[in-house]
This record gives sequence, structure tokens and C-alpha cells, in this order.
Amino acid sequence: MKGMGNMQGMMKQVQKMQKDMEKEQEELNKKEFVGKAANDYVKVTATGDRTIKDVQINEDVIDPEDPEMLQDLVVAAVNDCLGNIEKETKQTMGKYTQNLPGM
Repeated sequence: MKGMGNMQGMMKQVQKMQKDMEKEQEELNKKEFVGKAANDYVKVTATGDRTIKDVQINEDVIDPEDPEMLQDLVVAAVNDCLGNIEKETKQTMGKYTQNLPGM
């Protein structure tokens, strides 16, 4: 059965790739990302698993007469942070999925 050795080799490669992928995903999940809005007046820090760790708001943008502006800045900073996570996730994990159909 000549093909069995080939199959075993392929399975070992797949298992190694899976371990490598899990390790990189774990590292990515621990990494911190920052999103910013309006000249850094609002900063949001999150980990790669999309857990918000910190929100910093410069007191200069806190206007009691305009809470909607502050809300918009927080939303913009969160979306910027999530976009940064998504970009790095695609860059890091894309090498594992680029040749898979449907990915």
C-alpha cells in the first residue's frame, strides 16, 4: 500500500498546521490593539479576541451639552480598534485559509 505513507505524511502536515494556527490565534487573542477617534481624544484598547480592556476619554471632549458627540467618538474609536484587530487577524491567519475553498 504505497499511498498510505503519503496519506500519513499529509496528516502529519495538517496536524502541524493546525497546532501552528492555534498557537498564532492564541497569541493574537492576547495581543492588545488600540483604536482612536478625533485626534486621539478617545482611545479604546482591546485584545485580539475583541475584549475591551480600556477606554480613555480626554476631558476636553466632554461637553455636558452634547453627549451625542462623545458617544459618536467612542463608537468611532471602538470601530477603529475592531478594524485593526480584523486587519491583523486576516494578515496573520489568512495564510492558513487562503487556499481553502469557501474561505
